Amino acid sequence: MEVIKTAWDFFQNQVLGMKWLNELIGNILSAFGLDVGGRIGGSVQFFLYDTIKIMVLLGVLILIISYIQSYFPPERSKRILGRFHGIGANTVAALLGTVTPFCSCSSIPLFIGFTSAGLPLGVTFSFLISSPMVDLGSLVLLMSIFGWKVAVTYVVVGLFIAIIGGTLIEKLHLENQVEEYIRQGKSFDVPQDELHFKDRIKYAWEQVLGTAKKVFPYVLVGVGIGAIIHNWIPEDLIVRLLGSGNPLGVVIATIAGVPMYADIFGTIPIAEALLAKGAQLGVVLSFMIGVTTLSLPSIIMLRKAVKPKLLGIFIAICTVGIILVGYFFNAVQHLIV
Repeated sequence: MEVIKTAWDFFQNQVLGMKWLNELIGNILSAFGLDVGGRIGGSVQFFLYDTIKIMVLLGVLILIISYIQSYFPPERSKRILGRFHGIGANTVAALLGTVTPFCSCSSIPLFIGFTSAGLPLGVTFSFLISSPMVDLGSLVLLMSIFGWKVAVTYVVVGLFIAIIGGTLIEKLHLENQVEEYIRQGKSFDVPQDELHFKDRIKYAWEQVLGTAKKVFPYVLVGVGIGAIIHNWIPEDLIVRLLGSGNPLGVVIATIAGVPMYADIFGTIPIAEALLAKGAQLGVVLSFMIGVTTLSLPSIIMLRKAVKPKLLGIFIAICTVGIILVGYFFNAVQHLIV
């Protein structure tokens, strides 16, 4: 048992967490005369380490996930979802969201296509909630920073929000709140050519390049903010605002995340810095989920597809869910960290 634990610790710290890279960058910066224990040197080390680590992990993860995703084109996904009914359909839709786009704005076109194809509204919303919030990439990246217990719990809770949220929307019978052009739209099954291994690898590599170009600016911004928090903002200020002494920390973090637009890869370095400064785990995760699920650009895009009443209900369900999740993680933080 001790051997397994040692092997896992090595995998988490040195493979996923790339602690060796952090030490290497620190040694190089020190060799150039930069004090990595100071604010400037520490910021530079944090920025270089997190940027390289996230982009390397991102490239590997997208390659693997996109290869898996090549087996689930939109037409096949619609056929799979069409076979299920009730909460089972919501569960499958939420799970399908884990192998599809990495941000809410790229999930919305698929949501529109599924809705036009006549899939139940609650099922399509379970997919829409799950897709940006929970994916295989987020599981691995969260594991590299927060450990497997936090990562797995985050994914399970995220899927739970997606399933319950979609089920609630289904029970409210809000089909008339979808814009007319979508309800009357037609969806055609386009035959998919049988892809060979080389075709799938080519597709996966194209996804790596395309996604990396798209998310790289957000990763830089996220790592930059994380470096500032980590090295320049006083710890007592973070603890006062987002620590256990402030019962509204979860609400503040959720609201603060909404105006931002990033995927989970851009929010992780901010979350890492906040947690290191003393913010509660639930506060940090609420911020991450708020950014990825309720960003203003995605809400604006979704408004083009649904009417204000349904949009408001979607936002309310997600907001309440995120806040409840935050308080849940705060309550169990001592058990899983």
